[in-house]
Amino acid sequence: MNATHGSLVIAAVALLGAAVPRALSAQGAVKVDPSWVTIRASDSTVEFRLVAGMTPANGGMNFDGATGGSLTLTVPVRWHVTLHFRNDDENMPHSAEVTVAKAPVPAMPDPKPVFGGAESKDASQGVNAGTKQDLHFTADQPGTFMIECAVPGHGAAGMWVRLVVSETAAKPEVHAGPPTP
Repeated sequence: MNATHGSLVIAAVALLGAAVPRALSAQGAVKVDPSWVTIRASDSTVEFRLVAGMTPANGGMNFDGATGGSLTLTVPVRWHVTLHFRNDDENMPHSAEVTVAKAPVPAMPDPKPVFGGAESKDASQGVNAGTKQDLHFTADQPGTFMIECAVPGHGAAGMWVRLVVSETAAKPEVHAGPPTP
C-alpha cells in the first residue's frame, strides 16, 4: 500500500466513524457490568476491565461494547489505575492508550500517552485476539481524557471511551454516557 492509498483509507475510516457512534446511541445505552471495576480505597487503586471487540457494535471497534465516548470511567485525582486490557476481536488488532480528549478524534492518535504507563505494548500496531495486557498508571492530573485504540483510524472510527480524572470524586465509578456534572 502506498502513502496516498493509506491516507485515503484512514480518511474513509474517520468519515465512517463520525456517523457510526450516533447510529449506535440510537439503538440503546451500553449496559455497565459492576464486575468491570474493582476498587481498593485502602491504597487508592482502581482496576478496570477494558475489552476491545467485546460485542459486534461498530464492527468490533468498541471497548466493553461502548463506542464514541458512550462509557465513562471517573477516577479521583492521584489514584492508581490498572486497565486490564484484552482484545476479543477476531478480525483486527487493537490497543489502548490514554490520550487528551479532542474533537474530532484524530485519525492518528498522539504518539505518547497522557500518563506514564497508560499505553498498551505496540499501541500503533495493536495486538491480536486473545492477547491480554495490564496498563498501570497514576492519574496525577485532573481533566477529561480518552481511552482509545491507538491503531490508526480506530479512535476516529469511534473506538474510544472517556476517562475523567476528578478533584471532587470521592471514589471511582463507571457509567454509560458522558461525564455527569
